[in-house]
Formats: sequence, C-alpha cells, structure tokens
Amino acid sequence: MEKIKLFFEERAFGVCTKLGEKLRMPIDHIRLFFIYTSFLALGSPLIIYLALAFVIDMRKYFRSKRRMWFS
Repeated sequence: MEKIKLFFEERAFGVCTKLGEKLRMPIDHIRLFFIYTSFLALGSPLIIYLALAFVIDMRKYFRSKRRMWFS
C-alpha cells in the first residue's frame, strides 16, 4: 500500500501539497475533498485540479526563467 501511495504522490503534480501549505491544512483532507467531490460532481473538480496543476507548473517555469535573466 505504501508503494502505491508514493507512486501517486510523486506523479500527482503536487497540487494538494501546495494547497495544504498555503491554507495550512492537512494534505490528506484536501485529497479526500477532491476525491469525494469528484464522485459527487461527476468529475468536474478534476478540471479544477488540472488547471491548478497547470498554474503551478507555469509558475515554476517562469520563476526559473526569471532567475536566468537576473543571474
């Protein structure tokens, strides 16, 4: 079970981790929220999750580019 958990944590974009850090909430609660609302709302929170993953990835990209300009 631990291997499965690590597999998904490494490949899940870090959205729940970032939200947990920003909101100072346990990451497990945020993950459960996304899972339960995905079942109740027929997958629409997955769109929000993927959009957040895209935003986080773009912020990392632009921050790395900015460092290259000012270095």
